[in-house]
Amino acid sequence: MRFIIVIVCTFFLLTCSKKDIVPTTVTPPIINEPPPSNSIKYLALGDSYTIGQSVPSDENYPNRISARFADDSIIVDTTIIIAVTGWTTANLDAGIANANLTDTFDLVSLLIGVNNFYQGKPLEQYKPEFEDLLLQAIDFAGGIKENVFVVSIPDYAYTPFGNGNSNISEGIDNFNAANKAITDSIGVSYFDITPISREGLDKPELVASDNLHPSGEQYRQWVELFYEDVKIKVED
Repeated sequence: MRFIIVIVCTFFLLTCSKKDIVPTTVTPPIINEPPPSNSIKYLALGDSYTIGQSVPSDENYPNRISARFADDSIIVDTTIIIAVTGWTTANLDAGIANANLTDTFDLVSLLIGVNNFYQGKPLEQYKPEFEDLLLQAIDFAGGIKENVFVVSIPDYAYTPFGNGNSNISEGIDNFNAANKAITDSIGVSYFDITPISREGLDKPELVASDNLHPSGEQYRQWVELFYEDVKIKVED
């Protein structure tokens, strides 16, 4: 009986063609997904208010913008921050030159000037230097000024360090009046976050642990103020 079973099985195997044998597993083809069509490159130019001095890096305003983009399925392929605490407009200009950037960016932001004021640099010197930096920002955006935005200088008088000094506020107002006039004349978006910074003495949670710079919460409020307008820039 066992012999008969062997014979039958052998006959069955010999009479099956290759096409009758179905593999038990199938390996799916490898598909290389193209990068998302809505991925963007973002360049942030500035000073301590851009890097987020005294707060975790993910709480500064450029990285908060990138995180909000991700929530809206806008992928930030590259975020480059060129900023150092204490930089003036001249320092930022040198820092940009040293970076040797060759890319074009979908979004570029600029916030600079507090150290010009703090170090006693003349306002008349600040104006042409700020304008040059703004024109560079537009160049980095491929000449598309609609993809650039400027953030006003926060008022550090409203921190324990500034202690409500009205001379600081007056100086910040003068520098902001200058950078806003230049920004408006060129046709670039301008976001005034200074009123938020002026809540710092009444709301200690808006000031970082160094008693001078904005906290992560203050940066969150900045982004909340202008996010929808910035989002439109990368969706168009």
